[in-house]
Parts: sequence; structure tokens; C-alpha cells
Amino acid sequence: MASGSEIFREAGFEMGTAIRPGATATRPTPSPEPALPRPPAGVNRVRVSLLPYALITPAAAVILGVLAFPLGMLVWLSFQHYGLRQLIAHQGDWVGLNNYATLLADPTFQHVVLVSLLFTVANVGLTLVLSTLIALLLLKVSTPVRVLLGSGLVFVWATPVIVAIDVWQWMFDYEFGVVNYLLTQLRFGDFIHHNWFEHPLQGFGVITVVVVWGAIPFVAITLFAALTQVPQDILEAAEVDGADPWQIFWRVTAPLLRPIFLIVTSLSTIWDFQVFNQVYVLLNARPSQDYFTIAVYSYRESFGVTQYGLGAAIAVVMVLVLVVVTFFYVRQTLETADLELAR
Repeated sequence: MASGSEIFREAGFEMGTAIRPGATATRPTPSPEPALPRPPAGVNRVRVSLLPYALITPAAAVILGVLAFPLGMLVWLSFQHYGLRQLIAHQGDWVGLNNYATLLADPTFQHVVLVSLLFTVANVGLTLVLSTLIALLLLKVSTPVRVLLGSGLVFVWATPVIVAIDVWQWMFDYEFGVVNYLLTQLRFGDFIHHNWFEHPLQGFGVITVVVVWGAIPFVAITLFAALTQVPQDILEAAEVDGADPWQIFWRVTAPLLRPIFLIVTSLSTIWDFQVFNQVYVLLNARPSQDYFTIAVYSYRESFGVTQYGLGAAIAVVMVLVLVVVTFFYVRQTLETADLELAR
């Protein structure tokens, strides 16, 4: 015989629960659908963490497939003595790290690296300063002027590199250069038959003009697009607080555009450190040792004196420098993203 507590429990009540007058005992209605088992708490988190890697896997596979073999062959060749005889025999002589040891002991290579670094710093600095000024100008001028300036930047950007270099070469030509004629007519001195490439400092100045001229459009348009996204109420608040235009830009606008400045600085560094076409074409494919950048020096060692192993080692050093720059860019980008998520 069932006890009273068991009868109450079968009716849907628990001991100690008051029964209201007029209330009827009802059993809970079971759900018609079977309950699905819940996944463990960490499964969804694992799926979310793996999603970015799954999205970039196709692109990474294509990039790896295109670049892995050439880079692998470059590194493999840098460990060999590979001259003209080895090229004919299709077999290099393994020398290990001797090519790199030769480079470290070579004063020419040390000079080339120093020149390349100084050249890169000068080009990147001028590009950023001039592009920032142009972007600020685009922000202040009227719409027709902005369209005209923007079209000019796009035209410069769309001009093929070799065509642009040939035009600049004609402008600084020894006999028929427009620059020499204009400087003479403007009473800056006698520039008739002035050879700009006779002295390396002047020659690198011309090369810097050509490089910066070609790099400004991308950087200026990128910075202008970023400037249009700066909240105006923040700028107006800084102006009300008494800040002058320089203080507004340096303390308000520049920190907001820090990720964009980081991107264009890193890309400009990568592009300018491996400059080759401007030097090679402006000097009529015969650059002297005073005009060697690391890319030109690698080309000269590989195809000029047929030391392909040594030229490959120079190229590997250049790639390693660019990897360091890229790593710094990626790290700063991730830190910026983490700060944005923390906000």
C-alpha cells in the first residue's frame, strides 16, 4: 500500500507545498520532441577559433604553391657555387654558408646595404610627408579641384613604370633635358650639359624624385580616404578647446590614423628597399658601383659576372630583411586589432 507522500508525488506535488483551494493536480506534459544532447561548452569556441584559418586556407595554399618553389630554389642555390660552368653542366658545387661568409666579409656588400637602408628611409619619409600634405589638401579644397587633383593622382598611378622612367630620363637628359633648360632660364646657374648622374648624391636625388613621384598617388589616396572617416565632432571639440590645426592633427587625427600610417609605411618600405627599375633604366642599364642598391647588386652578381650562387645569397638577405619588416607590420596590426576589440 502506497504511503501518503508517494500519492502526493504521483499527483505532481512535493511534500511541504501548500495546496490552494480549488486547485487541481496536473501532471507535467512531456515534450513531443526528443531532447537533443548539448555539445560540450568548448566545442563552439573551438569552431569559432578555427573559422579564420579555414577562410584563409585557400588563399594561403595558392600563395604557397606559387612562391614556395621559387623561394626554395633561391635558398638552395645560395648554398652552392654556381657559375657559368655549373650552369652549362646543370650541377652546382655545394659550399654551404661560404656565400654568406663572403658577403659578410665583402666591403662592397656592406656599403650596398648601408646605401639601400639610407635610400629607403629617405624615400619612405618623403613619400609619407608629401602624401599626407596632399591628402589634407584634398580634404580642404572644393569638389571640382578635388576631382581634378584626384584624377591627376590616378593618372600618375596608372602610368607604366618603364614609360614613366623614360619620361623622367628625358627630362634630366645631359643634352636635351628640360630640367637643365628651365634651371638655366630661371637663373639658378649654368646647367647646360649638366650631368646629374656624375655625382652619386645628385644621381640618387633624381632617382628619389622618380620613386617618390610614383609612390605618392597610392599613399595620398589611401590617407585621404582615411581622413574622410575621422569623426568631425572630435575635431570640433578639439578646436573648441583651443587646439590649433597642428595640435589637432598631431594629437587627434594622427593617433586615429595610426593603423593606416602603419600600413602605408610598411608597404612603402618593402617597395623602396627593393627598387631596381628606376636605377637600372635611368643609368642606361650600366649602373656604376656607386649606384648599387641591394637589388641591383644581386642582379649584377648573378647576370653580370655569372655568380648565380652569390647573387642568390644576396637575394635571400634581401628577402630576410623584408620578412622582418613584414613581421613588424603584422605584429603592430594585430596589436591594433586587439586594442579595438578591447574597446
